[in-house]
Amino acid sequence: MSTEKKHDCCFIFIFYAALKCISISPGFFSRYVKLHMMLLCGLALLDSMSWPEEGWVLLQLLLVASFSQAEESVCWRRGDPENPQLSKDGDIMLGGIFSFHREWKNTQDTYMHKPLPLQCTSLHFRGFQYVQAMFFAIEEINNSTDLLPGITLGYKIYDACASIARGVRVALALANGNEVVSVPSEAPCTRPAQVQAIMGETFSSPCMAIATVIGPFHIPLISHSATCACLSDKTKYPSFLRTIPSDYYQSRALAQLVKHFGWTWVGAIRTNDDYGNNGMATFTETAQELGICLEYSVSVFRTDPPVKIQQIIDIIKASTSKVIVTFLTPTELYVIINKLAQHNLTGYQWVGSEAWIFDSEIAAMDTHHILDGAIGLSIPKAHVSGMTEFMLNMKPLKSSSNELFTEFWETLFSCKFKQSKSSTGNQSKCTGDEDLTGVQNSFTDMSLMPIFYNVYKGVYAVAHALHSMLNCNKTCNRKVQPDPFTILQHLRRTEFQTKEGDEVYFNEYGDPSAKYEIIYWQPTENSIVDFVTVGLYDASLPADKQLNLQNKSLIWDSQVPVSVCSEKCPPGTRKVLQKGKPICCYDCLRCAEGEISNITDSITCMRCDPEFWSNERRDACVKKEAEFLSYEEIMGALLTAASLFGTCLTAVVAFIFFRYRQTPIVRANNSELSFLLLFSLSLCFLCSLTFIGRPSEWSCMLRHTAFGITFVLCISCVLGKTIVVLMAFRATLPGSNWMKWFGPVQQKLSVLGFTLIQVIICILWLSISPPFPFKNFKEFKDKIILECALGSPVGFWAVLGYIGLLAMLCFILAFLARKLPDNFNEAKFITFSMLIFCAVWITFIPAYVSSPGKFSVAVEIFAILASSFGLLICIFIPKCYIILLKPEKNTKKNMMGKGAQKSS
Repeated sequence: MSTEKKHDCCFIFIFYAALKCISISPGFFSRYVKLHMMLLCGLALLDSMSWPEEGWVLLQLLLVASFSQAEESVCWRRGDPENPQLSKDGDIMLGGIFSFHREWKNTQDTYMHKPLPLQCTSLHFRGFQYVQAMFFAIEEINNSTDLLPGITLGYKIYDACASIARGVRVALALANGNEVVSVPSEAPCTRPAQVQAIMGETFSSPCMAIATVIGPFHIPLISHSATCACLSDKTKYPSFLRTIPSDYYQSRALAQLVKHFGWTWVGAIRTNDDYGNNGMATFTETAQELGICLEYSVSVFRTDPPVKIQQIIDIIKASTSKVIVTFLTPTELYVIINKLAQHNLTGYQWVGSEAWIFDSEIAAMDTHHILDGAIGLSIPKAHVSGMTEFMLNMKPLKSSSNELFTEFWETLFSCKFKQSKSSTGNQSKCTGDEDLTGVQNSFTDMSLMPIFYNVYKGVYAVAHALHSMLNCNKTCNRKVQPDPFTILQHLRRTEFQTKEGDEVYFNEYGDPSAKYEIIYWQPTENSIVDFVTVGLYDASLPADKQLNLQNKSLIWDSQVPVSVCSEKCPPGTRKVLQKGKPICCYDCLRCAEGEISNITDSITCMRCDPEFWSNERRDACVKKEAEFLSYEEIMGALLTAASLFGTCLTAVVAFIFFRYRQTPIVRANNSELSFLLLFSLSLCFLCSLTFIGRPSEWSCMLRHTAFGITFVLCISCVLGKTIVVLMAFRATLPGSNWMKWFGPVQQKLSVLGFTLIQVIICILWLSISPPFPFKNFKEFKDKIILECALGSPVGFWAVLGYIGLLAMLCFILAFLARKLPDNFNEAKFITFSMLIFCAVWITFIPAYVSSPGKFSVAVEIFAILASSFGLLICIFIPKCYIILLKPEKNTKKNMMGKGAQKSS
């Protein structure tokens, strides 16, 4: 056979043998590697052998392929195995992921070789406490005849070292397992999850990563301490549940707490992880709704360089706010307070989340009392009977087979199970029988019992879900194969009471009900902080009743700390924002006149109603003073007295004229007109009284019409007397018969006619648009001027115009008759009286228009009185002087004497 044909034949046999291996292999990738290696090895052998030898090799390859057909397939886990730090067999296995160490060594990967396993450092006793709480719950359930009877729970617990990457790695180990598993030849390389549920992790960021990875497999992850609100998103984390409330409620509760104490200007520090960032974001949003401003908001992480920590300290030092709201884990908080102590920065009011506010380990580390007086939210206190004793009765394995518990015990008691070369001489040997009851450290501190209780409730929630799924009564149905997906469905519907009487259930987001205690760090005389419960927060109550502070007297010895950007604006002022600053920074401006603000921190001033005005403090509207010319005030009293005096004086003159009515001086110029004029003058004096007092509908109509009619009557009488004087002297001329055309009847009719015209004008005025009482708000800001509106200004000026027309006519006629011969020419006195009358009313117009309020009324009264006194004095007082003091001149001869001389 030729070499080429020989090689082709051999290749066919080798390829056939390889295909036989692939056909029986459930894993394509591993079989592909076998195929590749077999082909290479076979071809190498063929090149170096003769045909008989080559035939033997081909036979061996066929035997290998045939033998492998009968061999069972093997499933191998890729990568290094992850063995649990603590484990115990049981019928149903639970997983646990806790951080027994809080840090790890940083290594620089060169990518030239496989990275080394994570080296955990800094033992953390809290993780051991959480595990002990889980052990306690499992032991109670295994010993119970009511819950899962005949079923034992086992566990596999891993140390995550507070590392997200390691948390995901051990979660996959809990889901897959590490053992080599053989499966039948036709079966896929799959198997059920190794644990039915996982308890943990403590922090939010690892929980988010773990829940993302195991969510598609529907393995329940129940956390006792991860509070990030983002974990309530069931689309991202469908299998995540927790026994601690979501930070959505805590953030809102902290904002309400800050608002309750009036802290509107605060700083904020958060851990730079999902817990801090999401919690602070919700707090910031709620704070803005409540009118709280953040002066600064900074983040910190335990691995930050010192330069960044110093920058945060500088920000705090330069700030004006005195309240610091924190969403920090204990590790980051310790970094901050340690740096603040170096700078001696004290006197700040700290507001803390549940992560540290009730942590006695933090209080012990705060040797400089930076956090004294802190206030914040904590999970409600809890007592689980038997748990404390269980934890303190823990005994380690005396052998060193369990490295974790060996390290824990040696750290706890500062001893060694086996003396090593590195051991110092003062380290004693561990016996494993050491008593924990006499030890004072963070492991024996039970202040975090509420968190331990959350672990306890999480284990019991799984047990109740299994109890329901396995149809347990007196016994459980072992034929039912538990799987995580079914357990998850039952967990979501689980609702039970713990032995302490607390209700446990999960809402549609996998969260429990949100209840918090408000904790206050009260310093004591021996420099030890006392955690005092001063209130409660229950998110299930109505919004106005959720926050309930009970022991207010325990909070702060003197007064509540103040942290505001601007002091509160008192009533009477309004807030004006400062340009470029948050809404909490503002100036207080006094309300303008006529505006008020009756609440503190008002953003606007309210304008008072027209009948009200702001008081001096601008915090209340007071009724405006109603101003009108009253009888009680001095001006009103004086005008009233003047009016009454004028009336009395007129009456006296009338009495004198009546008493001496037969004398020549009275009879000389129509005594009837004289008495009518005196009567009209008395009415003029009296009509001025209608202008005084509170305006009413009737007084407004009466004052102007009475004034108009009486003055026209008065001027008509004067006009009649003036015409009589003119007619009398015209009648003395030869052939004159003037007096027969203007006798007593005509005089009376003229007075009546002139007055009737005014009466008609007044009737039209009152009919069309009469005067009415009016409240004038425009004249004065702080007063109401009660006045009579004219109604129709045309009617008012028509009345005055008609009076003025008659007065001017009377003045002209009297002026023409002033030089007529007579010892007692009445025309002269009428001229003077009309001159005064016209002067008064001409000056009245500008004075009336320019006078404000009640002074315009006083001007009108003064004009009425002045003109009335002018008529009375100028016309009648000279006659009274003759009648009373110069009776010898009161003769007909004396009255006519001067005229006789001139005629002769």
